[in-house]
Amino acid sequence: MNTTANLHAQILQGIPKKLPSRREYPQGGNPAPKRKDILSASEKKLSVQNALRYFPKDWHQELAIEFAEELKTYGRIYMHRFKPDYEMYARPVSEYPAKTQHAAAIMLMIQNNLDPAVAQHPEELITYGGNGAVFQNWAQYLLTMKYLAEMTDEQTLHMYSGHPMGLFPSSKDAPRVVVTNGMMIPNYSKPDDWEKYNALGVTQYGQMTAGSYMYIGPQGIVHGTAITVMNAFRKVLKEGGSPKGKVFLTAGLGGMSGAQPKAGNIASCITVCAEVNPEAAKKRHDQGWVDELYTHLDDLVQRTQKAINDNEVVSLAYIGNVVDVWERFYTENIFVHLGSDQTSLHNPWAGGYYPVGLSFEESNLLMVENPSAFKEKVQESLRRQINTINEHAARGTYFFDYGNAFLLEVSRAGGEVFAEDGIRFRYPSYVQDILGPMCFDYGFGPFRWVCTSGNPKDLQKTDALALEVMQDIKSKAPSEIQQQMQDNIKWIQEAEQNQLVVGSQARILYADAEGRTKIAEAFNQAIASGEIGAPIVLGRDHHDVSGTDSPFRETSNIYDGSQFTADMAIHNVIGDSFRGATWVSIHNGGGVGWGEVINGGFGMVLDGSDEASARLKNMLFYDVNNGISRRSWARNEEALFAIKREMERTPNLNVTLPHLVDSEILDNLFDSE
Repeated sequence: MNTTANLHAQILQGIPKKLPSRREYPQGGNPAPKRKDILSASEKKLSVQNALRYFPKDWHQELAIEFAEELKTYGRIYMHRFKPDYEMYARPVSEYPAKTQHAAAIMLMIQNNLDPAVAQHPEELITYGGNGAVFQNWAQYLLTMKYLAEMTDEQTLHMYSGHPMGLFPSSKDAPRVVVTNGMMIPNYSKPDDWEKYNALGVTQYGQMTAGSYMYIGPQGIVHGTAITVMNAFRKVLKEGGSPKGKVFLTAGLGGMSGAQPKAGNIASCITVCAEVNPEAAKKRHDQGWVDELYTHLDDLVQRTQKAINDNEVVSLAYIGNVVDVWERFYTENIFVHLGSDQTSLHNPWAGGYYPVGLSFEESNLLMVENPSAFKEKVQESLRRQINTINEHAARGTYFFDYGNAFLLEVSRAGGEVFAEDGIRFRYPSYVQDILGPMCFDYGFGPFRWVCTSGNPKDLQKTDALALEVMQDIKSKAPSEIQQQMQDNIKWIQEAEQNQLVVGSQARILYADAEGRTKIAEAFNQAIASGEIGAPIVLGRDHHDVSGTDSPFRETSNIYDGSQFTADMAIHNVIGDSFRGATWVSIHNGGGVGWGEVINGGFGMVLDGSDEASARLKNMLFYDVNNGISRRSWARNEEALFAIKREMERTPNLNVTLPHLVDSEILDNLFDSE
């Protein structure tokens, strides 16, 4: 049987008719950490019972024993026996068995998210962030792919935290897939609730783009990090100053954080990035995302000093703990211009952060055998880390929280992280200082596309079209957005030479509603004319203008008290769903942690049709301006500019604007209390 026929046969059968032979877990690779043993004996039975419902009763006796062993060994039931034996990667859309191209495009995106070159822990169906899963187990994957192959354009597949609930009648105008991940009752969104209910097999952590099938490898975060680092240097250097020879010190080389060295190179600085997991560091080095690897701190110090002296642009990875680097750089008087951290502190007790003083192996053992002792070690390490960061900051280092809940977890650990008022953090979130006022408030955010042909020439064509559109917009744009336009023009001009593609033929840039709509329309016309050989999937990171309510990241520059509400994200996913999205998703927890954020996303397939043209104009406009309107109501100056400008050119848009209050009116109102 040839490869394509084998792929079709396996996808169309879903759960196999015959019980596959048991297989051993592969050795090596990059397995997910063992999860906490949190279930009672009766709950463990329930977990196995829940898992067995995917399979015929005749298999239950054998599988019950196996699933119980998996639960004991890994803390989860992944059903590894049912992992398909075909290679996992994004094939050209024409190679999938499907009744509609839209469903085939979603199948492509799912396989891209599980591609070992893209996924952090592919055996456990985890794409990035330590626990950002596409599915909870392989049975869910098999059923989902089967449903997508059978789907017509008058059905919708509903996904409950990785579980395919089924195909339901709908209409051609409805989304083909509706995804929810981690939608818990509010009082059940503590970290241990995730551990418990995920172990039971009833919910999952979809991160931002793993559980919505929109992760495109580290390219997505390379762009955001490059924009952040470039603007951070603009804040700390004199006008016209160069980042060359200046140090950006950070941590993490996993799924999302692995983009930092490449972004630092694009921003033209020295990036020093520590990573405790040797496999993750070596993977990024092998992929060309980091220039040099070091295992000894003395060598790292010497090399960093040389890079400073020679005014270099280079990325250096250290296989070890970043706390040691911060402390040693202070002792050696190495000046750090920019400092941050991108460890997965949204998941601090299960492999998201590794404490200084313990090896990678020792930490993985302790977190399972003695979780309370491991938590103490993590919090002790966080206190030590913030102490040395504070010392660097006193010398002039600009430190910012990069949206990974670093400052939040330091505060919970009792670290010296609060400002003088004892309420605010002494360091800003990068959204507060950079992406919020400079990008999101103006409507600029991550616009992504994937060429489903798999042909690099199609990607080159889209780059050229996007560049042409942006240059035209920039020629007429107001001064307020000239810098954003220029940064993204430079990005797309250099995208191919920076070798950003991992997995699917994908691209990202930051654009506002005008840019996204015009670029998408140019793509759709090129598909219709045959210049581009297959449909294009549009999407974005949930980390955007409108998709995410996150008080410690995306909405950290909202100061009217509404930063802890989630109305915007919910309206975003509902509004996108009936305006033309091919699929929509809403998640609990992506980015900064379970219970800390609600975030929504979409996917849209452009197929060259008039219908696609109408959908993209309707949906992309709302997807952005929903967020700008919320930000303008919060009295953000940049958002007020953006929404007023949009209302002037869009007669059907009529947004409620705030009346600004003079501060002296509020003075002395409550002084007697």
